[in-house]
Formats: sequence, C-alpha cells, structure tokens
Amino acid sequence: MVRLMNTAKIRLYVEQPLGPGQTVPLGRDHAHYLFGVMRQGIGAHLLLFDGTNGEWLAEVTEAGKKAGTLRCVRQTRPLQMPPDLWLLFAPIKKTRTDFIVEKATEMGATRICPVQTDFTNSERIRQDRLQAHATEAAEQCGGTYVPPVDNLQKLSALLDGWDPARRIMFCDEALAGGGAMALARGAGPWAILIGPEGGFSEAERKRLAALPYAHATRLGPRILRADTAAVAALTLWQSALGDWA
Repeated sequence: MVRLMNTAKIRLYVEQPLGPGQTVPLGRDHAHYLFGVMRQGIGAHLLLFDGTNGEWLAEVTEAGKKAGTLRCVRQTRPLQMPPDLWLLFAPIKKTRTDFIVEKATEMGATRICPVQTDFTNSERIRQDRLQAHATEAAEQCGGTYVPPVDNLQKLSALLDGWDPARRIMFCDEALAGGGAMALARGAGPWAILIGPEGGFSEAERKRLAALPYAHATRLGPRILRADTAAVAALTLWQSALGDWA
C-alpha cells in the first residue's frame, strides 16, 4: 500500500463525500483530464480530497472519454484545516487577481473576499473562475481544504455586518517608511485587508481607524503592489500568529 501512495502523483478535489470503499463518479471535465490529458487508465491510483474528510488514495475502476469511476482505497491524511484567517482584497488586473487567489489558498486563507473600495478599478469579477483557481491551487499544494471565494461586495457593506470578534489586520500603505513593523497579537479569528492600487480613501482609513478590532500594520519601508502586499501580509500573519509560528 505504501508503494501505491508513492506512485499516486495526481490530486483531485471532488464534491462527493469520501470514505472507505466509496465510489466516486467522474464527470466530463475530470474524465477528460485524467484519461485524455494525463493518460490514466483502469487500475491507476490518485489522491482525492473533498474539503471535509481528508485525503484518500483512490483507484480508477472505470475509464471513458466522458465519464469514469473511482473507488476509495484508504485515507492517507485527515482533514488539516488552516487557521481561521480571511483575506479581503480589492481586485486588480485579471492575472494578478488570479495570483492573489492562488497564493492565498497556498498560504492558508480559509475564506477569500474580493471587496469594492472607493478606489477599486475592477467593478466585477468572475467568481466561478476565481473559485476554480482556488481549487487548482489546493490540489497542487497538498491542501485538504479549499477556501470559498466570495462574490465581489462593497467594503462598507461588509464592515456594516462585521463580527467584532474577528480582528482585522489593516495593511495601510500610508504607514510605509514609518517606525517598526507591528502586528497586534491575540487568539481568535482574523482577517487581512489589502487595499487597491490607488490605496484607501481618507474616509475608509478614518472608518477603519475608529474600529476597535482593526489594527493598522505596515508591510516594510516601501509601498508594495497589491498582489505583493497580499503575500507579504499572509506571510507576516502566519509567521506571527498562524500555523507557521
């Protein structure tokens, strides 16, 4: 069985619950990928995860051009949930927004929330496409959980309904070049907020400064691009408060 685990190089996220002996039907997309692109056949082994029941070694029992069937052999890893950390960010150019979603998934965000700020350039996103990027990132990085990607919503509306128990690490580019970098410590759920390419408006900055659960943080002596800032902030938080600490 160890030999089978070592030869299983493909990982797939599936929505069907996994368990001992569970059969998993494959739709057209997964069948095309496994049997058309990756040239797998009956008897091949791969790894599956469903975001709830961990990772499972599975065997191909039926293979066709448009469909197929897998059978769960045994669990290889339990569900490993990352810390309760959300990423809030203003969408930017398409490929760079894709990058933010992919890296947030790899670095352990449990929810990804695109937000419309006063200076956000993008007025719409393809939520289904971004969710697919999050799924692919989880498949490739060995994660057993796929963070949901929300539809675009106004930052002001999100803050209106905010749970004060969830602290916000507010990455304020206006602090670049200032004093020592600081991150408020404390257990419990957190969110990281990254602004748009044009920065936050004065009204947004004042509102966030007035929130007792929002903690302004600088990300070094230079102003970072939005996608770079997301990675830097996730790294800082995970190193200080998350599962890298």
